[in-house]
Amino acid sequence: MSDTDGKKTLGLGGKSGQVKQSFSHGRTKNVVVEKKRKRVVVPKPGQAPAAGAQGVAPARPDPARRPAGISDAEMERRLKALAAAKARESDEAAARAADEQARDEERQRRRDEAETREREEREREAALRAKEEDDARAKAEARAEAEAEAEATARKARKPEAPPVEVVPAAPLSERARPAPAQDARKAPKRGEDDRQNRAKPRDDAGGRRAGKLTLKDALSGEGGRQRSLAAMKRKQERARQKAMGQSQSRDKVVREVQLPETIVVQELANRMAERVADVVKALMKMGVMATMNQTIDADTAELVIEEFGHKVVRVSDADVEQVIDQIRDRPEDLKPRPPIITIMGHVDHGKTSLLDAIRKTNVVSGEAGGITQHIGAYQVTTESGAVLSFLDTPGHAAFTSMRARGANVTDIVVLVVAADDSVMPQTIEAINHARAARVPMIVAINKCDKPSADANKVRTELLQHEVVVEAMSGDVQDVEVSAITGAGLDQLLEAIALQAEILELMANPDRSAMGAVIEAQLDVGRGPVATVLVQNGTLRQGDIFVVGEQWGKVRALINDQGERVSEAGPSVPVEVLGLNGTPEAGDVLNVVETEAQAREIAEYRAQAAKDKRAAAGAATTLEQLMAKAKADQDVAELPVLVKADVQGSAEAIVQALEKIGNDEVRVRVLHYGVGAITDTDVGLAEASRAPIIGFNVRANASARNSANQKGVELRYYSIIYDLVDDIKAAASGLLSAEVRENFIGYAQIREVFKVSGVGKVAGCLVTEGVARRSAGVRLLRDNVVVHEGTLKTLKRFKDEVKEVQSGQECGMAFENYDDIRQGDVIEIFEREEVERSLA
Repeated sequence: MSDTDGKKTLGLGGKSGQVKQSFSHGRTKNVVVEKKRKRVVVPKPGQAPAAGAQGVAPARPDPARRPAGISDAEMERRLKALAAAKARESDEAAARAADEQARDEERQRRRDEAETREREEREREAALRAKEEDDARAKAEARAEAEAEAEATARKARKPEAPPVEVVPAAPLSERARPAPAQDARKAPKRGEDDRQNRAKPRDDAGGRRAGKLTLKDALSGEGGRQRSLAAMKRKQERARQKAMGQSQSRDKVVREVQLPETIVVQELANRMAERVADVVKALMKMGVMATMNQTIDADTAELVIEEFGHKVVRVSDADVEQVIDQIRDRPEDLKPRPPIITIMGHVDHGKTSLLDAIRKTNVVSGEAGGITQHIGAYQVTTESGAVLSFLDTPGHAAFTSMRARGANVTDIVVLVVAADDSVMPQTIEAINHARAARVPMIVAINKCDKPSADANKVRTELLQHEVVVEAMSGDVQDVEVSAITGAGLDQLLEAIALQAEILELMANPDRSAMGAVIEAQLDVGRGPVATVLVQNGTLRQGDIFVVGEQWGKVRALINDQGERVSEAGPSVPVEVLGLNGTPEAGDVLNVVETEAQAREIAEYRAQAAKDKRAAAGAATTLEQLMAKAKADQDVAELPVLVKADVQGSAEAIVQALEKIGNDEVRVRVLHYGVGAITDTDVGLAEASRAPIIGFNVRANASARNSANQKGVELRYYSIIYDLVDDIKAAASGLLSAEVRENFIGYAQIREVFKVSGVGKVAGCLVTEGVARRSAGVRLLRDNVVVHEGTLKTLKRFKDEVKEVQSGQECGMAFENYDDIRQGDVIEIFEREEVERSLA
């Protein structure tokens, strides 16, 4: 075995008789076997052997030429092995060639099948297109013929005496598709040939529009287009007919009244003028204003554009959006009697809710926290006589002033409840003032007359001090003695209310758009924003679109005071309204509008106006005011809080009560208040402001509780407004600096002054009054004028340092860092103590 130039050579003999097999890069080359000048060529793999040869049959090797040490049998065995390997390689190459040929044939077969399917699909689509074009052409011919006949009939009917005028309109589709007359039938092409020509080349009408269906080939070649509509064909025929009959019709320009606000978008201006946007932009460019269709221009520029286009300008302002709220003047014949609205007012714990419970035969007071009313409630009661009365129950606590004022403004009659054993109280006086401000009649109900300590005459006498003269005192105000516990006097009270309502002659129009007042509003977890509305005029129906304050909505459901769903609510009927997009403010007016767009526009305008008003109120107008405000904020300590309540009225009352807490040194600042459960947003705001969260009849959800625990935000829950106000007042009192008081404990007179080395001047004193203490503060008085105030460095009795010296005893005193003491001076001894202050 030898290795030469990277090739392996198998040696089988000497110089002349050799059989060599050369392997180069994994491939086998021809092997030449020489013996006595004869050459035997061994074929490559896959090549057929020579003719007459069965494989490779080498001659028997010459013993003189074979390598030394190899026998004839070994040489023959090696040659046979080589021939067998060549035969196997030839068979494998033939098999691979056969497989490759089979794969090529399979690919060609699949390619042919795919081309056949595509060709069949194209032929099928071409046939469908031809059929659709034929159908469309036939329909167009039928329509055109029918129109021509109708036009001829109408023309004959209009002018029967006029000579016939030949109308030559533009050739419709029917004219092009109609076959030639009978006398030229010889020249007409055949039906199939004509269809092929029509399909091959699209035909155009006089207007340049393509007839027939737009194909992919036509679209890519740039030919064809949209087919002319039937309406366009009619308009074209009408214009041709008028032109043939000598008629000319000029279009008059329509002059419009364009409403112009303070600013307007160019596209909206074009829409209001019914002009093209491009023409409006061109007019602006001529005026030197480069504006696109989406830009805003001012009213003066828009007015010039409107006048140039020949329209009329109607200037409007943003406040005009509220003009869509109908202010209908009801005709007398449309008015019908309505139930009276009665508001129960009075001092806290005088029995207002208990009296209303006795009238309604319910027990509302048991459901109130602490037994006091903290919400304003609306109820409707039907008496035994059949009269329908609407009652409003207001809280009596001092914090609910706005609720009482709201109740007085929407009422017809005020029932002033005064306890016979407690007489006139502060909130009683406030209720009287609210009733007078609202100019509504008042009925005095003297409650708790069943108690032994009741004194009704004392109540009547004290009411005289507030200019309320009852009928028992020869006045014009009705008074009734009642008892909510025993039910005594309730019939007389209802009779007095009915009499007063009859005198007022209360009327309303139930057939107009509803208008009402929001008594209370809350954010319910399952129902969303809910408003308690007292309808004052008209009828509120399910599905009505309304706007209330800064919110709007569509009535999704109406629920009465009994919890029943109703389809409508007439005048003086209190209902809960569902379907608002947000929680309105208590006291807002509800108005029904026609469209949702109007309601949304009015609500957005009101919200923006309120935002601007708040921004203007909180902004300083001058630098001096800004500096004064900053200095005042530095001098005043603030207690920030967040308030969440169950209803809007309670949140408003709590905020008003908290804002009254404080003085010149400390105040309560309400960062945010709202209705509904405490959320993660509230916790985040409280954490940023380091403020506690006050929950009134609401709780935090699970996520908010976890966030509050992690962030260290304090959550406080209350159900009684007394406790809430007292706790906040105590917390605010903690921000007050302690009051420092001075208590004079003694006087000492200097008899002699000594100089002591290492100490300085020491005053020999006699305590003339009280006691002298080492820890106390001292003042040095000279001729009753304070010349020094400080502390004692030393207090000695004889040679001993002592803590205090009693009156009548002598002692030695030395001042801290002060030596200017003289004989005859008086030392005033005092102590300071800090006293914790609290807000009144």
